[in-house]
Amino acid sequence: MGRSDPGGLGPAAALSITGGIVLADAFTKLLAVDRLAPVHTPHPVIGEWLRWTLVYNPGAAFGLHLGPWSRWIFIVLTFVALAVLWSMYRQSEPAARVKVVALATIAGGAIGNLVDRVRSSRGVVDFIDVGVGGWRWPTFNIADIAVSCGAIVLAVILWREDVAAERAAKAARISDATLAADERGAS
Repeated sequence: MGRSDPGGLGPAAALSITGGIVLADAFTKLLAVDRLAPVHTPHPVIGEWLRWTLVYNPGAAFGLHLGPWSRWIFIVLTFVALAVLWSMYRQSEPAARVKVVALATIAGGAIGNLVDRVRSSRGVVDFIDVGVGGWRWPTFNIADIAVSCGAIVLAVILWREDVAAERAAKAARISDATLAADERGAS
């Protein structure tokens, strides 16, 4: 790990996080396909609140579907997102460890769902079913959890960076104004 490593984490550490998520996602999806058939049959885990229910999602999050081209559109969008995440990783400061973990987590989830989209025209394997009665959250998987949690953490970090940059800019303006006033008063 060199001083120039983004987030103080070398590429091997970031890839380990990403790879760990991809493997955990793939393993749980294999179990879901093997043990939860037939599709759309709930298997209670914690009563009605948490169930395992195998579904295939040909769209994106929350069932977003763009017609017959959804699969290919979301494959391309995933590659674009991965390129953006890679760029953000490369631009991260050495002290931005949490940011790099968030980026690696998002990438792991994106790759996990990408594997499903490439592998099968049926769609992404989802199996975690949460809700009560008819009030159910859209069924999801480990990759979705990684993308969501990583995105929330990244959003907070980016927001905090913006706030810090605004404060620094304001302080610089005040400092410049003070110096200008001092120079006018000295002349």
